[in-house]
Amino acid sequence: MSDWLLPLADFQFLRRALAGSMILAVSMAPLGTMLILRRMSLVGDAMAHAVLPGAVAGFLLAGFSIWAMALGGFIAAITVAMLATLIARRTREYEDSSFAALYLIALAIGVIGVSASGGRVDLAHLLFGSVLAVDGDGLALAAGVATITWLGLAVIHRALVLSTLQPGFFAETRIGTVAHATFAALVVLNLVAAFQILGTLMAVGLLVLPSAAARHWATRLESLIAITTLIGICAAVSGLLLSFHADLPSGPAIVTCAGAIYLVSVIAGTRRHPERST
Repeated sequence: MSDWLLPLADFQFLRRALAGSMILAVSMAPLGTMLILRRMSLVGDAMAHAVLPGAVAGFLLAGFSIWAMALGGFIAAITVAMLATLIARRTREYEDSSFAALYLIALAIGVIGVSASGGRVDLAHLLFGSVLAVDGDGLALAAGVATITWLGLAVIHRALVLSTLQPGFFAETRIGTVAHATFAALVVLNLVAAFQILGTLMAVGLLVLPSAAARHWATRLESLIAITTLIGICAAVSGLLLSFHADLPSGPAIVTCAGAIYLVSVIAGTRRHPERST
């Protein structure tokens, strides 16, 4: 067992990758929990894909600058979120279908941008991330986003919970609308930070899978968040070690470990039939 864990002590790049992944797990835990409770997990997936065209635009304008790519990704994803909400409110289209349509458009534009860059943008890096190459700027971005996330949730916590439990009433009030918009912005911020480490395709895995697994072990919101955090950290540690020893891509290995924990939770969880939110 000690030989299996030894690489985390011997290699600085693994320690940086572990630190970044653990920060993301802690930051994403409450957001993923609320996404699951609000039945918005697929919306999170759509926003993750919407990061791609903005990140490509940031690269084309400023080169491989983590801050430019993060800013571009944030602008693109938040624009998709705002447009999807606007379309849903102004038409008879459901919000999830407007998200699906817009994220596909955004993803296509992003891939076209990669093609137009003449090979300067590595599509595999954007889609699957490079957790073993995370640097000081990447860690600073993740830590900053985690701090903003927990502070933001502390402010909107009550309104967010009420709008989740009573979506037909409280969500339509001004406070509920502000809470929903703030929550969406925090989700996008975390996906932008995760994209630098896990890529646009893998980022949502660490956001959704630990929370989905936790639903089979707990009922109270505080317990859900705590268990989600623990599962995310376990997935990060086990995924990095698996990728090192088995020579596998690190981001997908982390998400695979989170998926394995989810499947175990479905089979062995103490809450076989989690109650549905009303």
